[in-house]
Amino acid sequence: MEVTLLGTGAPAGLPRPDCSCAVCALSLAAHARAATALLVDGALLLDLTPGAAFAAARAGHSLGGVQQVLLSHPHDGPAVEVPAGLPQPVRVPDGRELTLLTGHRVRAVAMDAPGTGYTVTGPDGQRLLYLPPGGAPAGLEEGATPAEGYDMVLADVVGRPDALAKLRAVGAVGPTTDVVAVHLDHDVPPGDEVRRRLAAAGARAVPDGTTLAVGVYEDVPDVPRRTLVLGGARSGKSVEAERRLESFPDVLYVATGGSRGGDTEWASRVATHRERRPGSWRTAETCDLVPLLAQEGAPLLIDCLSLWLTDAMDSVGAWDDAVWADGGERALRARVAELVGAVRGTRRTVVLVSNEVGSGIVPATASGRRYRDELGRVNAAVGAECEQVLLVVAGQAVVLRG
Repeated sequence: MEVTLLGTGAPAGLPRPDCSCAVCALSLAAHARAATALLVDGALLLDLTPGAAFAAARAGHSLGGVQQVLLSHPHDGPAVEVPAGLPQPVRVPDGRELTLLTGHRVRAVAMDAPGTGYTVTGPDGQRLLYLPPGGAPAGLEEGATPAEGYDMVLADVVGRPDALAKLRAVGAVGPTTDVVAVHLDHDVPPGDEVRRRLAAAGARAVPDGTTLAVGVYEDVPDVPRRTLVLGGARSGKSVEAERRLESFPDVLYVATGGSRGGDTEWASRVATHRERRPGSWRTAETCDLVPLLAQEGAPLLIDCLSLWLTDAMDSVGAWDDAVWADGGERALRARVAELVGAVRGTRRTVVLVSNEVGSGIVPATASGRRYRDELGRVNAAVGAECEQVLLVVAGQAVVLRG
């Protein structure tokens, strides 16, 4: 089966008309995207969008052989004129299946939001799933029956990463599934940044007019097994770390800060983090990271090493100069070496967050300078064991490694 993407953008296209945002200003020429529409083997058109016939011609195809036009969007489709010779667009009721004369079978998939998804099975048995913007398949809650896998998934990966997580949880998306992001809007800058974010989810984007062969292996970068995300206060490092795992199921969020009873400001910070995380994630509040890293299991998001170090320095008496000189430093070095060894040996996917505090004002106290120095050493040692290291500055992620 071949799929030609006549457009890969959001319903309003990219850039959006009359939008003055920075992303729309950058989304020109090769970065411009028409509203998403798919032409399958020249016989099936998923979503009729403005300029579809011209887009097909630019891609070297014709809509003359289209036997069926299906709508996926929450409404009845874009208000566009139906080109001469095309059948009237329709929507298949959820759960119903239709068969084209070409042998393609199309089944409507119920969504958890307005709109309709479609599973298309080609004459050769290859399967693709196309999801509307802002939607995820319904009925894929925890404990759902494992699904038959797809060869290709085309979905709103940026807007609904949890849809990909749900599909992975039931086995519908596996390591060989080609995940292609569509309905791309002005949420992410084009070019390197959108490629980086999608690669972290095991997905990719392609330009408008691209023809893809379903079932053909694509060399999408593997999701790094170990990632360290660094950044200053309120830099966006935690958001970046969470974003990297939001398309995967059963993530264990490891909070190293504790509850700090009576500290209302800290409680507010914790609540903000929890509200931002997917509801399917579990949380563990602990600084005992080595056993978690040694276990097999779901991906870990450890936030953060800075608070882990504070706890470790508390436990060895590092704030007292006499204790520090009389074995405290050696004890901390052993704790750090144990952690670094666990990061090196882990088989889990791990994203670690840490503060970058060595680039600012020199602390006024000896204990503050000690903490700054030790955190720098921890970050360097853990970063050396990670396939990817990022530095987040003003919400922008700079790739240092990987």
